[in-house]
Amino acid sequence: MRPPSLPSLRAAEVAEEAMRVGKEDGVDSIGDRVSHSNWLEESSKLDDEHNLLEVPGLDLWKIINEVKATLGAINDGEITISAYDTAWVALIEKQDGGSGPQFPSCVRWIVDNQLHDGSWGDAAMFSAHDRMINTLACIVALKLWGVHLEKYERGLSFLRENMWRLAEEEAELMTVGFEIAFPSLIEMAKNLGLDTLYDDPALKDIYARRSLKLKRIPQEVMYKVPTTILHSLEGMRGLDWVSLLKLQCVDGSFLFSPSSTAYAFMQTRDEKCFDYLQRTVERFNGGVPNVYPVDLFEHLWVVDRLARLGISRYFEHEIKSCVDYASRYWTEEGICWARNSPVHDVDDTAMGFRLLRLHGYDVSSNVFRKFEKDGEFICFAGQSSQAVTGMYNLNRAAQLLFLGEKILERAKGFSYAFLRGKQACNELTDKWIIAKDLSGEVEYALDFSWYANLPRIETRLYLDQYGGANDIWIGKTLYRMPVVNNDLYLELAKADFNQCQALHQLEWLGLQMWYEENGLGKYGVNKKSMLRAYFLAVSSIFEPDRAAERLGWARTAVLADAVSAYFCSKSCTEEMRLHFIRDFLKGDVDKSCDNNWIRSGMEKTEEGLLGLLHQLIDRLAFEAVPPPPLERRATRHDLRQAWHQWLVTWREEGTNGWAHAGARRSGTEDTGLLFGRTVEICGGRFAPTDQAVDQPEYVRLTRLTSSLSRLLSLIIRRRRTTTMLLSLQGVAEKDTIVNKIDEFEEVDSEMQELVQCVLQSSSNLNNTTKQTFLSVVKSFYYLAHCPYATLDTHISKVIFHRVV
Repeated sequence: MRPPSLPSLRAAEVAEEAMRVGKEDGVDSIGDRVSHSNWLEESSKLDDEHNLLEVPGLDLWKIINEVKATLGAINDGEITISAYDTAWVALIEKQDGGSGPQFPSCVRWIVDNQLHDGSWGDAAMFSAHDRMINTLACIVALKLWGVHLEKYERGLSFLRENMWRLAEEEAELMTVGFEIAFPSLIEMAKNLGLDTLYDDPALKDIYARRSLKLKRIPQEVMYKVPTTILHSLEGMRGLDWVSLLKLQCVDGSFLFSPSSTAYAFMQTRDEKCFDYLQRTVERFNGGVPNVYPVDLFEHLWVVDRLARLGISRYFEHEIKSCVDYASRYWTEEGICWARNSPVHDVDDTAMGFRLLRLHGYDVSSNVFRKFEKDGEFICFAGQSSQAVTGMYNLNRAAQLLFLGEKILERAKGFSYAFLRGKQACNELTDKWIIAKDLSGEVEYALDFSWYANLPRIETRLYLDQYGGANDIWIGKTLYRMPVVNNDLYLELAKADFNQCQALHQLEWLGLQMWYEENGLGKYGVNKKSMLRAYFLAVSSIFEPDRAAERLGWARTAVLADAVSAYFCSKSCTEEMRLHFIRDFLKGDVDKSCDNNWIRSGMEKTEEGLLGLLHQLIDRLAFEAVPPPPLERRATRHDLRQAWHQWLVTWREEGTNGWAHAGARRSGTEDTGLLFGRTVEICGGRFAPTDQAVDQPEYVRLTRLTSSLSRLLSLIIRRRRTTTMLLSLQGVAEKDTIVNKIDEFEEVDSEMQELVQCVLQSSSNLNNTTKQTFLSVVKSFYYLAHCPYATLDTHISKVIFHRVV
């Protein structure tokens, strides 16, 4: 079923009306620093550039259905073929006593896939390690069977001409196990009479690495428990196969490696090995990948990519199936890239843990204990180096810690320090993936923890970081995962973002009209603060069919700011504040008010604010979901109750003396609860207060939201004061992330409790409701955490700058 269609309102109509009501001189548009009038002129072009219902030359629903079909067909993993592994399988002799290869289709694949320069490997990406190991394996296979000698000669020439490149290429691009596998191939080549190839100085370092790695392999361990050594057996000699066969995977492979399994079969003639190889060759029509299956890897990573690209709402059913699948094969020891693996790694385990916890599954943080050793966290036992992406995903997972999960606190601290160290040395290159902008992904994750990560900001940045089909993974050879890295996702995500952004721009223009028509400037509210309020709402709730919730949040934030400014002004006495609150509380719930609504004896500002407040409640009740007239009375009542409770916090604070001019006391610091309740009411999910009291989970949720919004508001206010003082001294705020441990220690403790309240499954509380309050708190955390210059950049990217 399609989500609700976007409104047919055209941007030019809104822009024309916005220009009619006038412009605010001297107010800059945050981000690109163009004047307000210039922005209105740019907005008038939206009709041509941002049609909300159509993307010229692009059928979005066709793309969505294509992606659905792709996701619906996910099985053991789509992965490109490895020439190296295919060559190893091609080396297997016929098992019926005849001469020739057991898998002639593998030989045929080798013949059909030689590149124009005589090499084998990834055609679009030249990596010396990838090309050399693929090419050497293929010419060994061709030489062994004495076929297609012209292709053999071309491959041999490539090796002679390019062996030197191995010494020039950075170590991070070395394929997995290269230092073990490549020397083994050289020995095989020599046995076939190819002695003249291998005098190049580049090989000396490889042999040295091989010697070092073999010394690090504990012989007493490798035969007792499964380790990653099982993935690279083809590079080793003199093995105890009786012991190794006891460590074989249930699918017959040796840690899902066709080349390792092919070598094992040559040594043992094990039927399970043969069956695995035969199934894999048939699955890929002649060739084999460097690892298979990759089912858990694919199921998890595609969910992560779709979420970060901002298009997961189109594929909720497919995503649930993927996460359910991962849950089915989750173990207390962790997971690997394939189901039923005897070996587990921190990278896949961290991704699985994070996604399962985000989707409400009960997963224990104790799963990470086996990856902690001597104060450090590792991906695999016996690893030679730490992978950036492994620590990156561990850090992302650890940020979802619940109160008291010390193992995740340690994991978070270790991974953060490791990644910051790599960043400082400009070493954010990974040994497992060649991504478009991995350093940008890591930088954002370090600068904006999950608490401060707002969905639309993450998506906007990830649209520039995601490489689509150009992202390449590093295994024994370079390989690609078309279901994980897909240009179609990127095309859909960009078009979807631009469509949503066009709607957001219309909403922003509408807010400016509302600002002008109601003279909000005279109540202490400026357009810059209104833009920031709308930005926080749109960065948290961006979906087109949730406009009522988003605008309810933004308008409520503006009026709450206006009331706070009035209450904290020097001209507002305690008696005036109490009078305002009493007058609102005894107002007629059904009374429709406008700007001319007057009560005798009221101060002018109070009169105007009360009118605006009643008018806003009527407006939000009219626009709320569901919209039928019979529902509006209850909706209006609930909105009044939300404002009532917020104003009461001011009255209660007032009994102990009101704040001095310019200060912001309890009421303004408790706006988070007001925002959350407003969003819920506008979304048609709000439970009346008298019913909510009977729900302990709801009480806990609102208590934490209230407490956290107060704490974070204090930090925001201190930052604002500090920035103003620095500005008076002619010193600009440093463009660095605000993350003082002493300021955020109490906040983070309560955030852990809130995250647990939201993410743990519940039968009594709507998940969307829980996410609403979390989103509101995260918007406060973001504002307390983000430098103002970065904030302006984010506003510009999310609301004003089209993705290309």
